[in-house]
Amino acid sequence: MSAFEHSAHNNNDASELINLIESRLDRKSFKDHHWTGTFGDYLAICEANPAVLRNAYQRLYDAVMERGCEHYKLHKKPCVRYHFFSDPFDGGADGIFGLDFALMQLVDFLRSAAEGYGTDKRILLLHGPVGSSKSTIARLLKKGAEAYSRTPEGALYSFSWLLDEHCDVVPVEGSPGEAVRTHAFASPMHEDPLILVPRAAREALIEKFNEKFTPEHHHGRLRSYGEPDPFSRKIFDDLMAFYQGDWQKVMSHVQVRRIVLSEKDRVGIGTFQPKDEKNQDSTELTGDINYRKIALYGSDSDPRAFNFDGELNIANRGICEFIEVLKLDVAFLYDLLGASQEHTIKPKKFAQTFIDEVILGHTNEPEYKRLQSNEMMEAFRDRTIKIDIPYNIRLEDEIKIYQKDFGEQRIRNIHIAPHTLEVAAMWAVLTRLDEPKKPGLTLMQKMKLYNGKSIAGFTEDSVKELKEEAPREGMDGISPRFIQDKISNVLVGRQAIEERTINPFMVINALEDGLSHHSLITDEEMKKTYRELLSVVKEEYEDIIKGEVQRAISADEDAIKRLCTNYIESVRAYTQKERVVNKYTGKDEDPDERLMRSIEEKIDIPESRKDDFRQEIMNYIGALALDGKKFDYNTNARLYKALELKLFEDSRDTIKLKNLVSSVVDDDTQQKIDVVKQRLIKQFGYNDVSATDVLNYVASIFARGDSKSG
Repeated sequence: MSAFEHSAHNNNDASELINLIESRLDRKSFKDHHWTGTFGDYLAICEANPAVLRNAYQRLYDAVMERGCEHYKLHKKPCVRYHFFSDPFDGGADGIFGLDFALMQLVDFLRSAAEGYGTDKRILLLHGPVGSSKSTIARLLKKGAEAYSRTPEGALYSFSWLLDEHCDVVPVEGSPGEAVRTHAFASPMHEDPLILVPRAAREALIEKFNEKFTPEHHHGRLRSYGEPDPFSRKIFDDLMAFYQGDWQKVMSHVQVRRIVLSEKDRVGIGTFQPKDEKNQDSTELTGDINYRKIALYGSDSDPRAFNFDGELNIANRGICEFIEVLKLDVAFLYDLLGASQEHTIKPKKFAQTFIDEVILGHTNEPEYKRLQSNEMMEAFRDRTIKIDIPYNIRLEDEIKIYQKDFGEQRIRNIHIAPHTLEVAAMWAVLTRLDEPKKPGLTLMQKMKLYNGKSIAGFTEDSVKELKEEAPREGMDGISPRFIQDKISNVLVGRQAIEERTINPFMVINALEDGLSHHSLITDEEMKKTYRELLSVVKEEYEDIIKGEVQRAISADEDAIKRLCTNYIESVRAYTQKERVVNKYTGKDEDPDERLMRSIEEKIDIPESRKDDFRQEIMNYIGALALDGKKFDYNTNARLYKALELKLFEDSRDTIKLKNLVSSVVDDDTQQKIDVVKQRLIKQFGYNDVSATDVLNYVASIFARGDSKSG
């Protein structure tokens, strides 16, 4: 290839890449997001769509509701799942699982604030143990507010002042009645342009706009708030003096522009993290003097020589998050009192300044207890609405957390054996549950009830009672972060890299080892309890894999159908007091009692209840027939389980599963074992290594004589 051809080839490649980039860009959205116009244009927008004047709480509530929700019942209690908290903004990266009740409280708080019922004058405090998703919820609220502000429904506007290069009001040369408009100076707090309308006229406008305002998700009304910030007030007053009170001429210096909330650009989204108490300074919240500009403007009390860039300033129109809010210095907390109750902040050397933002903090249990015991902080407590964010106590939801991080989409080079994430989640949930007070109920059974499983003798009302007797469940226990760390350790361990697979026992061992060095658990008695729970989980896992191996061995559909047919024929004859024709000898015989009992015993039907059970089966078949349905071997779950266990018992001796632990296996047995292994791979998601491991382990259990069925 010549140099010219090579260059042309490279140019073609570059063009393709540039076209790929261009195809992902949205120029129309860019133009929409950077719209500018006059104050008159903005009034026309307000008249056409008064929703642009909503306050921060109304906008955030609408942002949540805009994503939709689904209603369902959990343990007889109505529940709502808001899709907003599944993180549709980042493909589920920050999705929340299993905290629907806590999130319902949060959304109720936002609705109340949106409707002006008083919670808009409170600080929202997310409280819970470490790793319970408090920061994630805050992050989602910020991301959601940003995303909503980019949509046509969530559009909001601010303004810039058009003045000379020094932000002064100076006449145009040759036109002394006009002031220079060569440079734009943005409102430092992203205020709504309507705030420049004098209060009496503004209230009349708001009243007019409210006639057309029909919010979709709440009953809140548009309201008139506050006065311009000191910077805009200074410019406004100077222009009013220059134009001798001609308000319309003043407004000709206002350029209205659409804004998009952005944490990175510090527009409407602020985050404050406490630092060393000795270095904390409240100017980080409310702004500080710009000493370089004092020489230009001659005074440190000129608002043009002040940076209105504290977190509470720049978060105006949106959200301000306070990380570990109760670690703040007392001086900071005083700032928050006014910011929440009066919606005002006090920048140094300036009057109270109006703000419109959601103030959100989060904290953990020890810090909150310290707040409760501090009488000096009564005013802060009174202005706070606390929402508990607990750990998950439903197994299904906890598993989803680990699937998000370690599912097939993320981990492609190492096979994660079935139940690996499940056993880790199981242990995490068990550590968070209180020991049940009901006699005969184990902690494992309690977890299964919470997870929606049926257990004989317990109803939905039982679950409700269990929850009521343990109101703090989920506020203690093992954090998901600890589990994630240990699974990560296993994934990068030598064994995982060599075998390209990890299994539940590897994770259980990592959890047990990690418990010895857990920085947050110093109580040896608690460590001992948690180790005992690992043993409970291990037993449960053994039962699960024994059940899977049993199903894989007894997965011969023809054999199970034949067994079912023989059982049903015998039961029908038994209940109708008839005899059965032996298809081989052609003679009438009594129903096969031995066969029936060998199946019924597998599901613990005692001799005294066999007649009732057999009649139940016949009634069940009759009811299906009346509905035009046909009975099959897997139609009745209880009977199906009994048939599987019976077939497994019959097959086990044929397969000689115990021989697996022997170094010598005959060809016939090996062939049967290979069939079972393929079933485990196909039906349960194992690979060759993990299927072999499970078969070996279950074989060793039977070799020990531990033949308890799962």
